[in-house]
Amino acid sequence: MILDTHVHSKEFSYDSLLPIREAILRGKAAGLDGLCVTDHEHMGMRRLADQLTRRYDFLVLVGMEFLTFEGDLLVFGLDRVPNRAMHADELVSLVNSQGGCAISAHPFRDNGRGMGNEIRGLHGLHGLESVNGSTRQHHNAMASDLAFELGLARLGGSDAHLPERVGLCATRFSEPVRNERDLIWAVRSGLVEPVVLEYGQYRTLKMPVDRVPVIDASSLRAEQKQQYVS
Repeated sequence: MILDTHVHSKEFSYDSLLPIREAILRGKAAGLDGLCVTDHEHMGMRRLADQLTRRYDFLVLVGMEFLTFEGDLLVFGLDRVPNRAMHADELVSLVNSQGGCAISAHPFRDNGRGMGNEIRGLHGLHGLESVNGSTRQHHNAMASDLAFELGLARLGGSDAHLPERVGLCATRFSEPVRNERDLIWAVRSGLVEPVVLEYGQYRTLKMPVDRVPVIDASSLRAEQKQQYVS
């Protein structure tokens, strides 16, 4: 089962030009089984997720991308959005107390939002986004290397803010995912792996040295110019 685990909707992310309906249609066309809406400090899509899943016969799950003092975390399983800024260790502790999972988003992106080597001292983290579709290849490679070193789950997500980026990379789950609890269990159990879309099919990335450019440089430059890269 393949899900794009990092997508931003126009409805609830301040920097996205991607309506949720178009994200779903693009995801289905790419061959995804579902996607995760991870809007910035917002889980407003949660109230619509079940309805969207039924309407489009396509799984829509809702997490959140939260900017801590150390960098961005993708989190699933929280009952509400924290009402104040937090350090990463505090957010991870909160996520664990509620039985959720926490993933470092684009860990080595050099725009002040990647956690980088702060991850080494962060206890309770469940995974790293080792393939991010809006991050440079060598930064993805560094994230993959660190995930292998620390024995953390490796995930892939497009980080789509524009329609054409949906599904460029994603996460393969080795067990069926029917709801948020299934996703959390799979991540915490390490039953995931990153994949990239090539010639209409998803290819698994097995080793840190298997480094495939998942980014279209001209598109990324346009996104950065318009400040649509989170």
